[in-house]
Amino acid sequence: MLRPIRSTTSVRALALALAATTFAPAAMATTSEDSPSVTTSAAASTTAASTEIKPPVAAKKPHTYTVHGITIEDPYDWLYDKSYPTVDDKEVLDHLKAENAYFEAKMAGQTALTEALFAEMRGRIKEDDSTVPQKDGDYLYWSEFEEGAQYRKHYRKPVAGGEAELLIDENKLAEGQEYFRLGAASISQNGRYLAYATDTNGSERYTARIKDLTTGEHLPDVIENLRGDLVWVKGDTALVYGPSTEEWRTLEAKLHVIGTPVESDVTLYKEEDQSFGVGTGLSAQEDWLIIATGDNETSEVRLVPANDPTAAPILVKPRKKGVEYGVDVRDGELWVWTNDDHINFRLAKASLKAPGEWQTVIPGSDDFYLTGFDLFKGFFVTEGRLNGLDQIQLRQYADPAKITPITFPEASYTAGLSNNPEYDMSVLRLSYQSMVTPGTVLDYDVKTGGLTTLKTQEIPSGYDASLYVTERVSVQARDGTMVPVSVLIRKDRAEILKKAGIEGPGPLHLYAYGAYGYAIPPGFSTSRLSLVDRGFAYAIAHIRGGDDLGRRWYLQGKMFERMNTFNDFVDAGRGLIAKGYTAEGKVTASGGSAGGELMGAVINQDPSQYGAVVAHVPFVDVVGTMLNAKLPLTPGEWAEWGNPITDKSAFAYMLSYSPYDQVVAKAYPPLMVTAGLNDPRVTYWEPAKWVAKLREVKTDDNLLVLKTNMGAGHGGQSGRWNSLKETAEEFAFILWQMGMAPKSEGE
Repeated sequence: MLRPIRSTTSVRALALALAATTFAPAAMATTSEDSPSVTTSAAASTTAASTEIKPPVAAKKPHTYTVHGITIEDPYDWLYDKSYPTVDDKEVLDHLKAENAYFEAKMAGQTALTEALFAEMRGRIKEDDSTVPQKDGDYLYWSEFEEGAQYRKHYRKPVAGGEAELLIDENKLAEGQEYFRLGAASISQNGRYLAYATDTNGSERYTARIKDLTTGEHLPDVIENLRGDLVWVKGDTALVYGPSTEEWRTLEAKLHVIGTPVESDVTLYKEEDQSFGVGTGLSAQEDWLIIATGDNETSEVRLVPANDPTAAPILVKPRKKGVEYGVDVRDGELWVWTNDDHINFRLAKASLKAPGEWQTVIPGSDDFYLTGFDLFKGFFVTEGRLNGLDQIQLRQYADPAKITPITFPEASYTAGLSNNPEYDMSVLRLSYQSMVTPGTVLDYDVKTGGLTTLKTQEIPSGYDASLYVTERVSVQARDGTMVPVSVLIRKDRAEILKKAGIEGPGPLHLYAYGAYGYAIPPGFSTSRLSLVDRGFAYAIAHIRGGDDLGRRWYLQGKMFERMNTFNDFVDAGRGLIAKGYTAEGKVTASGGSAGGELMGAVINQDPSQYGAVVAHVPFVDVVGTMLNAKLPLTPGEWAEWGNPITDKSAFAYMLSYSPYDQVVAKAYPPLMVTAGLNDPRVTYWEPAKWVAKLREVKTDDNLLVLKTNMGAGHGGQSGRWNSLKETAEEFAFILWQMGMAPKSEGE
């Protein structure tokens, strides 16, 4: 559903948007791989139709570099097309195509299983689905999927009554495109104009256009190379946006006056620190433009009157390394969310005349992790986590210490504020789900405390929650830390495994992310039922690096404590084996982006635990990428991983775990790897180089495949069915490698 920019911008969301994460939120009979025998990567493409195709062998070309007195050989550096983001090197493209041909050939025998999985996954999705309409001003807004459609249509209609009005048809915009994604979309406060941005190749460089909703025509204004938000200001006569630099960084907030040339757009703020990113939003009452800049650990915010955006900005507080803060404004008073005196953040207030003098409203707590707040006319809401579980708390301006919690029945769940676009709200829209409870939309009556269920995710093919159970177990990591794990299983799992002829403990799929302070919530997924219904246990490891248990939990998994993340995952799997959920070699695992880095690290550390691993767009060449300041977001990532260019100890520590650099001659589990040619976050050559090196040195005959989406980016293919098909492909690989796939002809 389109969420007009006049909606309150979450302070937490704006702050997180500034953490310009290159690798971030964001998420299966062993066959033997043929022995490598091809000496040029292009040769494999000539036999793509044959299942006897040999795996591509990338050429080795001498390349070394020396950092802090240490020389590193990287013979696969040539896979990095130095003209990136343009990738036109024929040898590079031929190699990627050869890998794709090999992938298709090896997966050909699993086509029937992939189609069966896709059909059952699709059967769980209501094709002609719509969101619950939400009032914003004079209109109700919602979006719909039509049966069979890949993309949404966005609508509105007057609250007073009238016909529905089609705002955007994503399907029409996507016609003729291999890839399509709708980015920022903002309706002007007077309801007349719609500004929206689209990406048609996965590079996340958007093009913005403006539609006059009274005529249905587009204005001539076109803003190219957009990354940030589209914020209406100055009485709906201008837009504030964030352009992308050539290096895919957002260092400016620019003002475009409707009807004027884009070349004459005014820069409201320009960031000089290449490691910072700039984001914009509106205050709760839409009277202030918030211009925030920051990296993964430091913030700085400026305020400008929304009706006079070129006025001199008010600097809230100068940046201080390690101090994060986000702000909102209500009735001329500044509200601040910050970690300046407590690791789990506090909430403070200040006068606009002295914006840097913060007075505590809610102190930081060792127990409660304050993740954000939202201001409304008659009350405000704080969100956070207590013992790892989401909390939504209503508070009164006159007595902020008094809490009215919104409580939920299950022991493990995920919940939060949903779309609440108006400042004067008496009923809050909430979202709720658990690993066994489908996504639910709720309305909470602020006055009575009553909860009304508006919609529960419909599963057309049927779903009986009573067949499943979710558990939250704790596993001890090697340093004594107790790591929580959320597990979903069928109550009749033993019977399912017996019918499948599986003796002893069944397989278990383990998932995690573990970076940037992003918690992986124990939410619902229809697709994972395709594993669980076949006897898998499905587990989410809430490892350090995420902020599942508070800010300290995150900090214990970054920089010089990064190894905790990998150890937690390995130890979580070992702990689940010890508890009888599964057995050695029956753990399958998956992760994407920084979670793909996790996959690379854990198979280097403990390969025998895993029966199959899937690494999506994996950030595996940590050293090479962090040494390359020309790459899109590398400077902004030094606060997360360390700067190996200037810091010898950071370089040495990074080298000790970087999956690509730590590949050695030993047996690895079956491995499926994905990449996106246009991915600006994890560049395509990282997985390509990793796979090439693994092919060269691994001592096993297990299957290793690489699939590169040649017309997509970080998120894989676009469109709900294309994306679902890739999930089916992943699960088919896992089931096949675990000996749980139906026999194909010739086997």
